[in-house]
Amino acid sequence: MHNINLRGCSCGYEHPEIKMKVEIGRGLLPKTAEILKEFPRKILVVADKNTLAASDGILEVLKNGGFDFALHCYDNCVEANITDVKEIEKISAPYDGLLAVGSGSIGDICRMASFNAKKEFAVFATAPSMDGFASNAAPIIFGNFKETVQCHGPSIVIGDTDILAKAPAMLKSAGFGDIIAKYVALVDWKIATLVSNEYYCPKVASLMKDALEKTMSLADKVTQEDTETAHALMEALVLSGLCMILANSTRPASAAEHLISHYIEMKKLERQERMPFHGEKVGIGTLMITKLYHQIVNFENPIFSKDDVDWEEVYKTYGPNFKAELDRFNNPSIMDEVDPNVVKANWPEICRIVNEELPSHELVLKLMQTANAITTLEGIEVDKQLASDAAQFHPYMRNRVNLTRLIPMLGYKPDYDSLI
Repeated sequence: MHNINLRGCSCGYEHPEIKMKVEIGRGLLPKTAEILKEFPRKILVVADKNTLAASDGILEVLKNGGFDFALHCYDNCVEANITDVKEIEKISAPYDGLLAVGSGSIGDICRMASFNAKKEFAVFATAPSMDGFASNAAPIIFGNFKETVQCHGPSIVIGDTDILAKAPAMLKSAGFGDIIAKYVALVDWKIATLVSNEYYCPKVASLMKDALEKTMSLADKVTQEDTETAHALMEALVLSGLCMILANSTRPASAAEHLISHYIEMKKLERQERMPFHGEKVGIGTLMITKLYHQIVNFENPIFSKDDVDWEEVYKTYGPNFKAELDRFNNPSIMDEVDPNVVKANWPEICRIVNEELPSHELVLKLMQTANAITTLEGIEVDKQLASDAAQFHPYMRNRVNLTRLIPMLGYKPDYDSLI
């Protein structure tokens, strides 16, 4: 997997050569020191009590393997906050590398901290719960606003499928939710290239699509303690990160459905409410967007006007705490680069892409239910109003073209309350 080479790709973009070492298989924990033999010997190990318990014995393996290390262990690391990044940067000063033992938030903290400190980092995964293992981008919370920061990918990713298979079922289902989101991401990426000058690579998209389809075929086995299924899910999650590196963008893996998740997260943080897992929120976002996108392309009389956003309503809904972020991502507006006539000319192709490449809401719901993924707002402790606001106002969280960002120029008025 780590030997992917798209040099000379017909898309015209000079894809970076990926030199990442990825080891996924059974019984890898006792071999961790050997797998890390080319990694710096003086390291900071970052974990929390749950991930350390899941990887029981890893510290002894590192010690016997000749590593000089210190451990920073959180009680329960559920969010990657810029304050944690700065803390790890400071603590890791005497060390030459960082080893993240865990999944999403721990990996993202180490990714950014090591990037800022110009040090290598590696990941020992404890649950196939999200797609950021191999990514070079870190979603980090600044205040209550989550922003994706370009950093670097890990040198090494280790996934012991004996451990991954025994991960809590809800974490594996969350990982499934993060993968099923790629249906929306790949569609939005194609649409963006039709109406703006955004770059697109068919080969990267094909790599992501193949991993997506393979994961969907295993929906009924996701929550079982099955090492083969855990291997396939972990492989897809890692490949998602590699595709983001190859494209130098989150486009192959993240679009409108992730922005819905980020909006929900932003508001729950502001309210100091419990946070669901990333893949759970993304799965809900995928359900909402699949329904909405099929409604949009079945709208009979789009008008293709200039971008007609009620900015007063946008700022009011986000609230004063996020005015600076709204200004930064929407001034100037990404839609200044989108000509309504270009959207009109490409509308038949946009409709074809959605109708042929994006599964129906009903199919996505069935797949998620088969994988025991959360499919209700109650499951992520989100009220109807917050979900409706997320569906309507998420496009303004990023300076990016998705199909939902085109809605104000279509003259279409969706019933956001009906999406889930």
